[in-house]
Amino acid sequence: MNAAARSGSDLARQIVVISAVVFMIIAAMVGVGLFGGTNVRDLQGGALDADATVLAPGRQAFSIWSVIYLLMIAYAVWQALPGQRARQRQRRAGWWIALTAVLNGLWLLTAQFLNLFATVVAIVILLVALAATYRLLVLVPAEGWGDRILMDVTVGMHLGWVSLATVANVTAWLAADVVPDLDARTQVVWGVIVLIVVALVGLGIALGTRGAGIVTRTAPALAMAWGLVWIGVARLTGQPHTVGVAVTAFIVAVVIVAAPLVRLPQRSPVAVR
Repeated sequence: MNAAARSGSDLARQIVVISAVVFMIIAAMVGVGLFGGTNVRDLQGGALDADATVLAPGRQAFSIWSVIYLLMIAYAVWQALPGQRARQRQRRAGWWIALTAVLNGLWLLTAQFLNLFATVVAIVILLVALAATYRLLVLVPAEGWGDRILMDVTVGMHLGWVSLATVANVTAWLAADVVPDLDARTQVVWGVIVLIVVALVGLGIALGTRGAGIVTRTAPALAMAWGLVWIGVARLTGQPHTVGVAVTAFIVAVVIVAAPLVRLPQRSPVAVR
């Protein structure tokens, strides 16, 4: 590819990133009812609200979206600067970050206009895209604080929160459409089991980011832990009330935050005789 073509591709990427983030913000405004739509928590018969299942986070947890959106806006502006246009890390990850912004907006529109199963499909696709994007960022190390904050933290928090939101979304669909008549005790048992799976996911993310900087490693964990804490708070102070799920959520939050901070011993090289 010649220099002119490469420069044109870089400029196109910058424009696409800005357009994708604008689309995401507009979709978010639709999702909170600013344009006459219904707030997400009231959609799908309330299946996505804080009291819908034992794994639904308290409403306060969703304030994390404000942080993620602000970081995404900051990234869109920063990556549009001339100095960022031809950087290899932007070329590798910029298109992927744009894709995650579009998929984020599509989930909100899916929740607004389609059904619960469609939201599950949409959020799983978003989760896969975020995981692929984050893996790219781990493989291409950050070169400064701009990279760490506006790329790694932005995508990492998005990934961590969507990992937990996927669990809540799938649980909401199962509770509403697949097994709506589960008794309270069975719901608690399954809630604890799913939270253990969440812990394994968090540990998997920590292992998958070995070798990356501490900021990169902890961003997903902090976002997941934020949601887990609010699951625990919601189960102690609201309905459905269940101490077992709350305690498990708090424990899993601690495990997930601690995992990226643990330094695993390095293998000693095998001596060659």
